[in-house]
Amino acid sequence: MILKLEPQTLAEELGHLGVHPASEKIFLYKGEILPLKLVDIRTPAANIIKQEMLACGGDCAIPAGCVVCAEERVDAILLGTRKHYARLLEKLAQMPYFGMDAVQSELEALLDPAPLQTILADGRTLTYDRMLVMGILNITPDSFYADSRVPQLEQVLDRAGKMLEQGATILDVGGESTRPGSDAVAADEEQQRVVPVIRAIKERYPDCIISIDTYRAATAQAALAAGADIINDVTAMAGDAAMADLVVSSKAPIILMHMRGTPKDMQQNCAYKNVVTEVAAYLVQQAQMLAERGVSKDKIIFDPGIGFAKDVKQNLQLMQGLKSLTGLGYPVLLAASRKSTVGSVLGCLPAEERLEGTIATSCQAVYAGAQMVRVHDVQENLRAIRMLEAILCPSHI
Repeated sequence: MILKLEPQTLAEELGHLGVHPASEKIFLYKGEILPLKLVDIRTPAANIIKQEMLACGGDCAIPAGCVVCAEERVDAILLGTRKHYARLLEKLAQMPYFGMDAVQSELEALLDPAPLQTILADGRTLTYDRMLVMGILNITPDSFYADSRVPQLEQVLDRAGKMLEQGATILDVGGESTRPGSDAVAADEEQQRVVPVIRAIKERYPDCIISIDTYRAATAQAALAAGADIINDVTAMAGDAAMADLVVSSKAPIILMHMRGTPKDMQQNCAYKNVVTEVAAYLVQQAQMLAERGVSKDKIIFDPGIGFAKDVKQNLQLMQGLKSLTGLGYPVLLAASRKSTVGSVLGCLPAEERLEGTIATSCQAVYAGAQMVRVHDVQENLRAIRMLEAILCPSHI
């Protein structure tokens, strides 16, 4: 009898086997091939890295014309275990040319990441030893999921309290629908919807954490003054040039979401060569813009933007490739709750019938190592998440 082992069970199986404790780490380093993609590196570096990976016992895939330097810059895919990468890092340390010092630095950070955290402006810290759940509060008359609309203040407070009781860590308050094809509302109307709600929620639940779902800096500033803690910008600061200034001055964390165009026309902007790589590159670019102004990683969260300027296939590719984002050194939020992709996959189901599909996307977020999901149904998603976490790591119960 031969049994297949999951990588996460290897340490326990080695313990059952009775191997010498000193050798356990060596075996673990050899236990899983970890495919990595190097994006836009210099062609000479790609050729050298391929040869060094082969010499280490791993491998490296490069474009056919790379060996003759047909292109100035290329992508490459590394195939190796942690043992192979440890050897490669030793080699790269001796080769600070062709940009390989940057490759070395990024590879070290990916293989030995620092614990992720998000620090609020008031000093409170979100840690991610377990996945967090963000509950959705839409203060709008036209959100795509009717049950998420809570126009009356007392209804909002009741819904907020229920979500917090069910385990939501963050409440996401939005005053403008960003569903595909939706029209923008005036900034003053958006503020009239969300600011009193945020103030009332904070008064009733003073310890709760609130994110303001807006791409307007003025609305975000008013929301922060009313008690909001996090800015959730669906345009990743592209919608309002003043948003970056606000992030710097307020010290509030920001969720950077990928989108092209506006909600009105975004579904006409779905052309990608590689949606996962392009989304990741854009989010890193926006984060670097903040880094240049002194904003640290503990103030930034990534959201791939499911349903925003992507078709069904691209949304599924993003969720399948979500691990590519979770290795970038920033917390990752998946917001797929009851979206049209879920309905399309399950046979054109309306938003009211997409709970089970949503739970599946939350489970994929767990598998990919994401830190947070944004959902309409807190209790159902959180129960599924905690069960899956327990299965994947029973020792953490």
